[in-house]
Order: sequence, then C-alpha cells, then structure tokens
Amino acid sequence: MCFDESLQGFLKYIKVSKTGSPDTQDAYSQDLIRFFEFLRAQKIQSFQDVEKEDVSIYVMSLSKGDKTHPALSAKSIERHLCSLRSFYRYLNRFEDITNNPVRSIKGPKIPKQLPEFLTFDQIEQLLDHFDLQQPSQVRDRTILEVMYACGLRVSECANLQLSNVYLEEGYLIVFGKESKERMVPFYPRCKSLLEYYIKNVRSLFTNEKSPNQFVFLNQRGKPISTRAIQMMVKQAAIDSNLPLDVHPHMIRHSFATHLLDNGADLRAVQELLGHENLSTTEIYTHVTMDRLRKVIDESHPHSKKNQS
Repeated sequence: MCFDESLQGFLKYIKVSKTGSPDTQDAYSQDLIRFFEFLRAQKIQSFQDVEKEDVSIYVMSLSKGDKTHPALSAKSIERHLCSLRSFYRYLNRFEDITNNPVRSIKGPKIPKQLPEFLTFDQIEQLLDHFDLQQPSQVRDRTILEVMYACGLRVSECANLQLSNVYLEEGYLIVFGKESKERMVPFYPRCKSLLEYYIKNVRSLFTNEKSPNQFVFLNQRGKPISTRAIQMMVKQAAIDSNLPLDVHPHMIRHSFATHLLDNGADLRAVQELLGHENLSTTEIYTHVTMDRLRKVIDESHPHSKKNQS
C-alpha cells in the first residue's frame, strides 16, 4: 500500500467535500506525513496492520520528541489525533480498511487556558494608528475593523468575498469551519469604512489579468493570505506601541469578551462566533469573571488587600 497515494486521496476528499479550510488541509498533511514516518520506522506496511498499541506508542513519541522533531504539547498531540481520526474514517469508507486503531485512543488532558484579549482602549489604539491617506493602510485598517466588528477568524477574513458583503443591510455572510455559514451584522463605523474601501480603494489593488471577487487583495491583485494578515496585525501592534505580541485571534477573543462584558447573551455570542458547542463560548465568561474579580480584589473596601 502506498501511504502517499492514500494521503493525496484523503486531501482531495476533504477539499471536494469542503470539510476543511486550506490551513486545515496543510495541518492534516503535516500530521499524517509524520505518522507515516513512524509506521515506516516500525516496519508497518499497511494501514490495516496498525494496532491500538502502535498508536499509543506513536502518541508517546510525540510527547517525547526525537532528533528531528521537538516534543509536542498536549494541545498539539490532540490535533495530531484529530488528523488521524479523520484519516481513518476516510480509509474505512473509501479504501476498504476495516480496522480503526484510533477510535478508542484518548489524547492527553489539555489544561484549560484563558484566551488572550485586548482591552477596548487597546483596540482603539491599534485601529487609530493607521494613516488613512495611504491605500494599503486603509485596506489594513478595514481588515482589522471587520475582524473586530464581526469576530472573524483570520481565514474567514481572508476568504471574504464581495458577494458576501451586504453594505446596505449591514451584515456579512461568513463561511467558517467545515464551510458552516453564519450571518454577522456590523456596526455603522465598520460599514462606513468597508464601503469606502470597496468603492474607492479596492480597485487600486485589482489585477485585470486575474480578476477575482475577494474583498481584501494584496499588491499583486490576488487574495490576501492569512499569513500576510498575521504579519500585518503583529506589525500594527508594534507601531501602536502595544506591549503585547498581538495575533489575529486576539482580535476575535476581544470581540467576544467585550460583548459579554457589556451584557450580551452567551448564546448570541456563540452564534456570532460560529461555535458549534456552547462550552467553547463559555470560556469567555471565565475571562470576564477573572477581570471582575481583580477589580473587587483591588478596589473593594472589604478586600483583604485593602484592609489595614
């Protein structure tokens, strides 16, 4: 059995079925290539011959690392297992593989980490530093404004198309994980900036030889990449003198945290973020509670810190 042929078939399947973004497909590919290296080292020549014990040994090797691969965190190991589960479901369905050694494998316990976010003042500081006389700065400010206004993932922002923007009605149609569609409204300031960018600035980036309908374009007229947005956000934070290593997902975390801080319903925030499970959204309530607890500890007259 050719491992690489099965990998290509799997990647083609998730692309055609739209069950993963390009970034997800890249992650699957990298994870599975490492798994194949392990199988070859173990002299295992068929997916049918892989047993539960083999997968357990593989997971242990991920946690320890080796000369060519660093040790992985619990979260990264769980991602590898997720890739394997998806891959074996494909093998069971399309390649006559009858066993599934990953089904009963449990990943390591992942410590719950509270999401990092910016305060409202820090968001404003980040947004206000752009020079709106420069076309590229208008584009970058619009990207950040849209991400904060709508709580978008970086891939959702990069993949946004003109047909998904309803300026008059004031909302976007967003395609999230596994191409799940959701409608997200935006506030008037975002509408004004987005409208100005689309009508007056976007044409400066278009390429007549390869026209497309993506909202945000790079200097060559092609869709801006997620990597370019990540680098832009990082540089914007530096230029704004923010003492943080800012990444796009912090903008999404800030969106959710600020909504909950101002009394938004948890289920409404879940719908806006496109979370399948409410428990995923509930982590932001912990952020809000920790912030409020800090206020009490530092400011309440009966707090131990303020008792003489």
